[in-house]
Amino acid sequence: MSKVPEMFGSMVFNDKVMQERLPKATYKALKKTVENGEPLDEGVANVVANAMKDWAVELGCTHFTHWFQPMTGVTAEKHDSFITPHGDGVIMEFSGKELIKGEPDASSFPSGGIRATFEARGYTTWDPTSPAFVRDGSLYIPTAFCSYTGEVLDKKTPLLRSMERLSAEAVKVLHLLGKTDVKRVATTVGPEQEYFLVDKDLYEQREDLKLCGRTLFGAMAPKGQELEDHYFGSIKTRVAAYMKDLDEELWKLGVLAKTKHNEVAPAQHELAPIFSTSNIATDHNELTMEIMQKVAEKHNLVCLLHEKPFKGVNGSGKHNNWSISTNTGENLLSPGKNPETNYQFQLFLAAVVKAVDEYQDLLRITVASAGNDHRLGANEAPPAIISMYLGDDLDALVRSVINGDDYKSHGKERMHTGVDVLADFKKDNSDRNRTSPFAFTGNKFEFRALGSALNIACPNYMLNTMVAEELSQFYEALKDAEDLDAALKALIKDTFTAHQRIIFNGDNYSAEWVEEAERRGLYNLKSLPEALAHFLDEKNVNLFVSNNIISADEMHARYEIDLETYCKQLNIEALTMVDMARKNITPAVSSFVRELTDTALAKKALSESISVNVELKLINSLTEQLEQFTILTDELENETKAAAEIEDNQEKAFAYRNKVFEKMEALRAVGDEMETRTASDFWPYPSYTELLFGV
Repeated sequence: MSKVPEMFGSMVFNDKVMQERLPKATYKALKKTVENGEPLDEGVANVVANAMKDWAVELGCTHFTHWFQPMTGVTAEKHDSFITPHGDGVIMEFSGKELIKGEPDASSFPSGGIRATFEARGYTTWDPTSPAFVRDGSLYIPTAFCSYTGEVLDKKTPLLRSMERLSAEAVKVLHLLGKTDVKRVATTVGPEQEYFLVDKDLYEQREDLKLCGRTLFGAMAPKGQELEDHYFGSIKTRVAAYMKDLDEELWKLGVLAKTKHNEVAPAQHELAPIFSTSNIATDHNELTMEIMQKVAEKHNLVCLLHEKPFKGVNGSGKHNNWSISTNTGENLLSPGKNPETNYQFQLFLAAVVKAVDEYQDLLRITVASAGNDHRLGANEAPPAIISMYLGDDLDALVRSVINGDDYKSHGKERMHTGVDVLADFKKDNSDRNRTSPFAFTGNKFEFRALGSALNIACPNYMLNTMVAEELSQFYEALKDAEDLDAALKALIKDTFTAHQRIIFNGDNYSAEWVEEAERRGLYNLKSLPEALAHFLDEKNVNLFVSNNIISADEMHARYEIDLETYCKQLNIEALTMVDMARKNITPAVSSFVRELTDTALAKKALSESISVNVELKLINSLTEQLEQFTILTDELENETKAAAEIEDNQEKAFAYRNKVFEKMEALRAVGDEMETRTASDFWPYPSYTELLFGV
């Protein structure tokens, strides 16, 4: 472990490397761009590019790539070598122009109708706020991506814009409150990442895992997670070796991987980093998911990032720990010792409460996906109803503000262990609510509804934008107040009063909460088609257009891309099920029935007195189920074909959700039942027992 400080960031063109390799004037100019948002001079870019190239070549690089995040949900990269013709040979060169601008062929990236397939030109542009790094012999340069006509076609650009927008509005409010030394405000994120590990040899035998990332058939193993013995349990030797290699690879790339442990479900694990700015956290999380999968290959494992790879056990999520901090080091969501008189904290808390209430549909949309539809609402993830948990102490503060009562903190009680050798300690003011989708946890909010494969840029740019909008409204309400203190207190009270419906500290899994949420007028959008139907609501379009995050056309493009992706994913799953059912499961069960029939006939041939009741019972049962299975396979194929022919994407998405998915569930139910009755030698796929307990 003594080598970790030397290892950490060794493959990153970070601040330390820049100070060593850049002239002082260049370094200072670049820092002004990174820290203050000042425009970057091309002359500075030339010096930086040359230093980057020399550093990367020393680390064995021959190529560079603009690494970006198109609307595919994964990252993209095109690699170009540093070589330039020189006489009869070549030299290694890299210019500021190449650093700043790239031109990948953009014809096949999702554009939601903004660009035709033949319109191929697109641009990537260097993001100097996220450090370049070295991987697999290439220099990786984090970039934004747009079309030839300027439309935003990536996930990074709206995030960067939202960070600037929130900073501008937060600084205005803070200056109004007397904090004139604050120059910039940044949102920070710490995304906890859950994942499954399965044996690669078993994975290769599962068509559904290879094509869809989740099992489409699979009877539950005799043991699941009911003993709760896997959660935080002893880490298996093979998994521990994987985690060790993963940590080291991430540390080299400057990723602050901090925590690792077993999660609730068998074969499920979690990695959590220390927080960083939203932009870097997003890049690092994308990098983490890629490295997780690459390191797994070295251990003959496969890392599954699907939100629900195994039916019957918990799926995987990603907890987005979000906060707001100033350049002076102040956390604006920290209540301090006396939250009842900390009106700055109360004001920023009120902005978040108002934002979550007014844009609850948007927050739900940010975590909507085909995979996450399996988790939300189940007793393993927050429900589809968006609400906020504040904890007992903070909730009491909000109630006191609304009612005009005196606030009395519970304080931090001392926990008495009752054992002399164990030290007593202070416990937190409030418990943690693991069922809440948006929970306050001391000095940050934990948005718990994200799916494990999600790019966190989307929820964070929307969260940043909606809070920036509320802060903008607060500034306008306060800037001309004759009595700022009185106006501030009145604004906080009015905001908490008007939006208290979004606050809920109870059990979000309970049926009572579903009824209560409906009475409060909160949304319960259970699937992506239901949620996305609200994306283009006037208030949502106005939010992003007025704050210059994305245009109305770009919003419509994202709407179409998300619907199209959803339909394609369910179409692939349905076709994969049909393929598995016809080519493998039906023949396997038929073969087993034939084996049973041969056994019964052999018994009777030996002696009429020998009972064949066991065989007959199984033959009749499996034959009946196989007939039903075949009918459902045909019905699934027909529903899938019918859905695929629908032209309107919203209508198509509902058809896949309400008709195709329903047939998939019915087919799976019969298939899984047949698996429990078919001899394992005949069943064509590795079982849940092998997959979940085979590592």
